[in-house]
Amino acid sequence: MSNLEVVRQICAILDDLKPAQRPYESLITFVKDRPGHDRRYAMDIAKIERELGWLPRETFASGLRKTIEWYLDNLEWVEHVTSGSYREWINLQYNPTSPAGAAKL
Repeated sequence: MSNLEVVRQICAILDDLKPAQRPYESLITFVKDRPGHDRRYAMDIAKIERELGWLPRETFASGLRKTIEWYLDNLEWVEHVTSGSYREWINLQYNPTSPAGAAKL
């Protein structure tokens, strides 16, 4: 499955779960490929299935939908993570010479 196909699936799920004034697919913009840009990602689970008898409980489509539902149900968490406020915690924990870290000492 190409990256674009995955993005289109995400857009279709969002159209279903959180309809907007226009289809989410209309928001897709194309940019120039960067060197080493992956056009797709693929997994082959044949070995783990053959040697361990493992099979996934989710299809790609059902797992993608559940992931999107989780993010939509946890917008406060998403906002906190994407706000950049975590940098203060990082400084406090890993940079004792920063103002925030010095207060910890």
